[in-house]
Amino acid sequence: MTKNTLHRLKGFGYLTSSVSVFLLATVSWSSGQKSTLLTACLIAGAATSMIGMFFRWLTYEIERRKDQP
Repeated sequence: MTKNTLHRLKGFGYLTSSVSVFLLATVSWSSGQKSTLLTACLIAGAATSMIGMFFRWLTYEIERRKDQP
């Protein structure tokens, strides 16, 4: 497997994880709406999870660009 293929695979993995977080948040939304605190935690948790995955992907992208001639 080439480095480019591995990089794409990592990107698809993070994209899949982001979609998973969104789907789980969607399922939890009806329960979360019963309380302002639960709603805030649900939104903040989903957002921070996706942001964290973006940052990890970004580090791989930066490393890949450094390795290119």
